[in-house]
Amino acid sequence: MGGMKDLNVKSFIFLLVVVSAIIWIAILYVNSNELRVSWTSLKYVPTVVSIDAMLWILFAKWGWKNRIFQKWLVPFPCLEGTWEGTIQTTWTDPETIDTPKSIPVILVIKQSVISISCVMYSQEMISRSYTSDFLIGPENNLKKITYTYTSSPRVSVRERSVVHDGTALLEIITNPFRALRGEYWTNRESTGEIDLKFRSKELLQGFPEDLTLHAIEESSSSQGV
Repeated sequence: MGGMKDLNVKSFIFLLVVVSAIIWIAILYVNSNELRVSWTSLKYVPTVVSIDAMLWILFAKWGWKNRIFQKWLVPFPCLEGTWEGTIQTTWTDPETIDTPKSIPVILVIKQSVISISCVMYSQEMISRSYTSDFLIGPENNLKKITYTYTSSPRVSVRERSVVHDGTALLEIITNPFRALRGEYWTNRESTGEIDLKFRSKELLQGFPEDLTLHAIEESSSSQGV
């Protein structure tokens, strides 16, 4: 799971102390118009803790996505949304020595500050992650996401594509455009490449119609129809 364990701990503690101090000082000033530590002033500590908790909830739900927290506090990028592109297998048909054409797919990423999950859709299968994490190394510009998944093809195609597990390792590209590129390998001893670009912040729940039509057109074209 990528998330809270990946936050920059020293920066997080420093921010928590500073914010708590500011809140405490503000409460003391509003209630007594004087800034001094006493037994009376300590009664406001539970209030400070409560406000800290509310701020953490806001940060965990929305705040961590803000660019002002990136790198120095949140080392992993926000990837939440729908990505579209293709997967290309390296498998070749032993009879024809042909490699199948690339397959249109979308990857739907749901992310919070404490977790991330990935679901990939094509016309014939759905794959869902059961473990995922970031590989971040600022010193060598390492920025990747990896996840392990179970792929469930539709019943109608399981004669040629059985349920299987696999792992994907994707490079996170943010400039000059947003993209995820990398490879996958499975327990069927198959491998391939994944190439995705960011589509939208919307979390789709199935393979979109525009890509379905595009895939049909490509299939018809390849058959000379």
